[in-house]
Amino acid sequence: MSSATPDRETLPYRPGAGVMLINRENQVFVAQRLDSTLEAWQMPQGGLDDGEDAEDGALRELEEETGITRDKVEVIARAPEVLLYDLPEDLVGKLWKGKWRGQRQHWFLCRFRGEDSDIDIETEHPEFRAWRWADPETLPAMIVPFKRDLYEKVLHAFREWLR
Repeated sequence: MSSATPDRETLPYRPGAGVMLINRENQVFVAQRLDSTLEAWQMPQGGLDDGEDAEDGALRELEEETGITRDKVEVIARAPEVLLYDLPEDLVGKLWKGKWRGQRQHWFLCRFRGEDSDIDIETEHPEFRAWRWADPETLPAMIVPFKRDLYEKVLHAFREWLR
């Protein structure tokens, strides 16, 4: 059995979904990952279960990562196309049991209807060490470099609601 890193080009993309959650001031929820040594932040996102509807999966991920329940959000829009990102070479073969080259994600813009006290990142399986509201234009600079292009596309997809 070889311990070599799989060839990225032969691996499929992991099906996923993400949520751009905005508050009343059109600021975006971002959180800092526990497993990263970088000063990087991200929006809630993750893999879809087999056969899971993308919107259901996005809202499930939101709740699993932030404690925010579906009754506290309103889905405003869905990105018109599925968006992709590739893992950097040094992570291919290490993340997700080496099965994926990156993710192909359905993105949803949601309005947060709750209060900050409804947010609890100390979930059953915590992923984040901190969270905050950020201005949308600051997102690309906050994210890990390999997801920067993806975040710019998410911002572009939802620009009319972020003004």
